Order: sequence, then structure tokens, then C-alpha cells
Amino acid sequence: METTVTVKNWEIGDNSSVLKRIHDRELNIVLFERDIAALKHEITNLITRDIEFRASGDLDAVLTAIGRASDLNDFPLIKGDLESLLHLFLEVTETKSYRLFFATISSNMCRKFHTDINDLRMLCTYEGPGTLWLTEDNVNQAMDNCGEAEECLVIDESRIQQANTGTVVILKGAIYPKKGTKPILHRSPTIEENSEKRVLLRIDTDNFASF
Repeated sequence: METTVTVKNWEIGDNSSVLKRIHDRELNIVLFERDIAALKHEITNLITRDIEFRASGDLDAVLTAIGRASDLNDFPLIKGDLESLLHLFLEVTETKSYRLFFATISSNMCRKFHTDINDLRMLCTYEGPGTLWLTEDNVNQAMDNCGEAEECLVIDESRIQQANTGTVVILKGAIYPKKGTKPILHRSPTIEENSEKRVLLRIDTDNFASF
């Protein structure tokens, strides 16, 4: 039985159909919670390696690149999952060109809450802590007066949200075209200090100004 929960600017569900709701004006993040236990053995082996795979182009070009990626030859189930998520992103975005990034990560990447300068982005953390994000009612709307200080931007740090490991997330960026919608504020989890690693998938449409 499908379960979906909508709370203000976000929606979470246990069916991939929830991802299509990102086009609703009031939503700026949607989360598809899923079980990736079947991938656990491959993930455990993959995280011991330093892998960084990038591909760009139309659907066929990216799928071909995934199929030919020698770094992923030992991980057929993960390869299949990347292909499946790319197809899901195509269904949601209906765009013709994509940029895919899949890597083992040991840095904090984006340390501060920010919005992406693009229209839509898909994220999935296969291992390690997931992406952090803010609900609209936890953002100081007078943040222009406090610069980039996170303690001023976030009203209540105890209410910072975090995607679960394995959850597929789609985020609205700053150039999403529908009027009246807001981009989501999010950041990478802190992992350097604890010597943690993540396995991260990121897929963007080509509608962006910068990464």
C-alpha cells in the first residue's frame, strides 16, 4: 500500500510516483523512501574504492557511458540502479540532456546551506549520511541582514531535516521556471571530521548556470 506524507513545502512517500510531485508549486523537495538492502553487498565493496564517474548527454549517451564504465564492472546491481534512477529522472523532467555524477566521497563538499543554480537535481546517498535540508518555516526570512552565517539563517538547528540513506531526493533549484515556487536550501553532511565516507549519486538536467 502506497504511503505519502505532505508537510508544507515537502512530500515524502514509499512509491517512486511521489517524485513527479516536485512540479507542484508549493513543493520544493520530494523524497522517495526505498529499501536498498539488495545492494548492500555491492555497496560495502564499492565504498572501499575511490570511484568518481561522470557522464553527460542525452539519455542514450549517459546509459551507454554507465554500461561501459570499467570502475563499475564489479557492481552490476548498482549499475542497474543508476540506469533505473536515470529513467525516473527522465520521467520527471522530460528534458533531453543530463549530467550524472557517481562517486565515493570523503569530503564535506557543500558546507553551507545553499540553493542550486539549476532547475531540478536528483540525489541519492547509497552509503553514509544523507543530504541535509531546511523546511521553509525553519528559514530566517530576514537572512539578508545576517550575511552567510548559518546560525542566523537557520531558526532552529534541531529541526534541520536529513534524507535517509537510500532515499531518492529531487530538489528544486533557483532557475526552476514555474512562478511562485521557491528553491530548497540544502547542504552536504559533515563527514571529514569523523573520517566517514559516502557513496553519492547526483543527476542534473542541463538547465543550470553553474554546479
